[in-house]
Amino acid sequence: GVEVCWAAPADVPRVHAGKRFHIVVDNNGKDLENVKPVADFADQARAEQFLYVSSAGIYKKTDLPPHFEGDEVNPKASHVAVEEYLATLYPAASYFRPQYITGTKKNKDCEEYFFDRIVRNRPILIPGSGMQMTNIAHHEDLASMIAAAVGNYGAKDTIFNCVNDRGITLEGMAKICAKIAGREANIVFYDPSKLDIDGIKKAFPFRNQHFYSYPANAREILAWRPSHKLEEDLAEMYMEYARSSRMSKDLEGAGKFKLDDAILAALEPARVSAW
Repeated sequence: GVEVCWAAPADVPRVHAGKRFHIVVDNNGKDLENVKPVADFADQARAEQFLYVSSAGIYKKTDLPPHFEGDEVNPKASHVAVEEYLATLYPAASYFRPQYITGTKKNKDCEEYFFDRIVRNRPILIPGSGMQMTNIAHHEDLASMIAAAVGNYGAKDTIFNCVNDRGITLEGMAKICAKIAGREANIVFYDPSKLDIDGIKKAFPFRNQHFYSYPANAREILAWRPSHKLEEDLAEMYMEYARSSRMSKDLEGAGKFKLDDAILAALEPARVSAW
């Protein structure tokens, strides 16, 4: 009973001309260019709620983690411009700020970074001490949070950190992934600021800092609680990984570990002298 209609954001007003929508959820727009046509259309369609999926990546680095809703954000972030525009157009809009996401069919690597190395008996390279806290949530939990805001008056004009309610260290992530795969975690820590290697900032998929948020508003206003546990989710994702072609693919031959090898080579003198 659900009608699916594909269209570019700019074409939404034309494709749905004359239609009325009670609720509009934008889970696609990272910048104002893509969100504005949808938001303007929602306004013309007299939508009662506009739920925008923003990003927790807009928070400024803090020495007092976790991030709570209302913490200072980077004014230059594209999602901030969208939130500001929606606030003028939709005083009752709701904003959801996700972080790292796990679960089937997600579009970015997360735990795969660790699995790729663990199953090939390669070192797991982690910048810094590995004690940096982060947050990883299952997409079903995030979807349930957004769904809980539908028709909820308390959700209007409110920011929600769309995240799990527990953090995890980067070292802990490596150890859990190795445990699930039935291997030992061979972790190598390094300081990227001391290595002159092109592209080193892209060598690791997580931020090299404490970066995690807490879903305070969702717990208080929406009475939301996550139903997933990260270790169980990672076990499920490992089973999916093991069934995929990626498990047996020649990633070394494809140059997947080129940066890893450059980092390890740069660290070798220091590692030898440490013995």
